[in-house]
Amino acid sequence: MDVKLLLTCCIIFGSVLKAEGQHKGNSVQATILDEHISVLMADRVIKTNVALEKIATLEDDLLREEEDLLFPANELYGDNWDTRWVDPFRADTAYVVFPDSCEINCSSFTIPLHKDELKVTSLYGPRRRRMHRGIDLKLQIGDTVYAAFSGKVRIRNTERRGYGKYLLIRHPNGLETVYGHLSDWLVDVNDIVNAGDPIALGGNTGRSTGSHLHFETRFLGQAINPAEIIDFENKAPHQDLFVFRNIKINGRNSNIYTASENQVVFHRVKSGDTLGAIARQYGTTIGELCRLNGLKTSSTLRVGQSLRCGISSKTPSVKTVEVSATPVYHKIQSGDTLRAIAEKYGTTVSRLCELNDIKKTTVLRLGLSIRCS
Repeated sequence: MDVKLLLTCCIIFGSVLKAEGQHKGNSVQATILDEHISVLMADRVIKTNVALEKIATLEDDLLREEEDLLFPANELYGDNWDTRWVDPFRADTAYVVFPDSCEINCSSFTIPLHKDELKVTSLYGPRRRRMHRGIDLKLQIGDTVYAAFSGKVRIRNTERRGYGKYLLIRHPNGLETVYGHLSDWLVDVNDIVNAGDPIALGGNTGRSTGSHLHFETRFLGQAINPAEIIDFENKAPHQDLFVFRNIKINGRNSNIYTASENQVVFHRVKSGDTLGAIARQYGTTIGELCRLNGLKTSSTLRVGQSLRCGISSKTPSVKTVEVSATPVYHKIQSGDTLRAIAEKYGTTVSRLCELNDIKKTTVLRLGLSIRCS
């Protein structure tokens, strides 16, 4: 009897211990599961917060872009929104304040004419005793003209003896672009356009001897040679980013635009340049120049053509475009020489030749005006 009672007690006691063990095991598993769920929930909250932050950032970026288009380059031009004059500071040039430096992002540039072959018919520079402040692109009357950058239309006007029908667009990057000799407009003043949007139809209005697009790039009212920023042959900017620097030379403002992308080196072909001479100048080889520019050793170099010359590890300006805020001209008088004129205006003979597209041996005609800065 005692043995049976003992066995029964042992069985009951074992069952109790087993039940307690199972309960403890379940508690441990539940605790682990709870911790795992907590981690997952915390991770989900973190990811949700990150996603919300990204959405908020995107929304901020979109709002900033919209604001930039509503008030393009407002930090440079302020409230100046003149809808009459190409130079918005024409009435108060004394109050133009050129910044010490200003980044000009040209990465979104779109060629204003969508043609397989883009033909430049006239370059920037002096033309028959007056200044041609843009570059002319060949088109047929009625061809669509497109916005070079996103921006806001500041002027839609007609000049019978000048631009003809034309548009001017101000862009958030600080530039303004002019489109002249149009036959019709597709946008109006204060319209917002995106890069590549149709804005007008090409024509032959105003002071024009044939159908073409007169295209200008300007900064704070001052004309910049478009070819110094845009490689029209390849339909793209020479560099994505330029930096405007206000430097005084001989007491005068000389607005110098320098590519800040200091790695890529370009060379503007001048009269007399050869592949061999350019290669020696930049410490490279003719073969490398040909490879970088898709040329052959027998290729003919065109004056004004831009050639990529390699990579620079130095920090000086790679590509400089100098545009005087107030161009200075000299009228040739008896006895004048290029050297004497260069000394008078604090420049060099080479610079005079470059500014006026002449050679050192060019005969100076009395009464001719040449640009000196």
